[in-house]
Amino acid sequence: MGNRAALEAAMPAMMLHEGWWDGWYRHYDADGALIDAHKVKTHCEFPDAGEWHYIQHNWLSWEDGRQATYEFGGRLEGERLFWATDRFSGHGWQTDEDTLMLKLDRLDVPGACYVEMINIAPDGQSRARTWQWFRDGAPWKRTLCDEERIPAP
Repeated sequence: MGNRAALEAAMPAMMLHEGWWDGWYRHYDADGALIDAHKVKTHCEFPDAGEWHYIQHNWLSWEDGRQATYEFGGRLEGERLFWATDRFSGHGWQTDEDTLMLKLDRLDVPGACYVEMINIAPDGQSRARTWQWFRDGAPWKRTLCDEERIPAP
């Protein structure tokens, strides 16, 4: 069985996220004040062979001209995807209701982690992602990600 088929068997909802997405990440502090907002373009792919079962590419841009690019892969182990990068490590799983959940420790922010919930709309053309951040065990901030499916560039 190839990587793609193995991931689809373990986490079928993950396959709904394949392709290109365009949207916004908005970060709020614990009091609900906006502390950062930036555009994001994301490409999710599921290679059939190789080291990774899942690869994500992100292109971030801020209104002040800043930009960042990230690429990372996830490996299926049992029923979960695992990530280990220079910025974060952790795992993701699928609920019975086709929600994707992630628990990631932030290696680039000491003492921080977040739990992410990803829901794709019934029409498959938009998705919502919510991150609940914790620092030193206490709620710290929240991130809301709203994305629309776009054609491949």
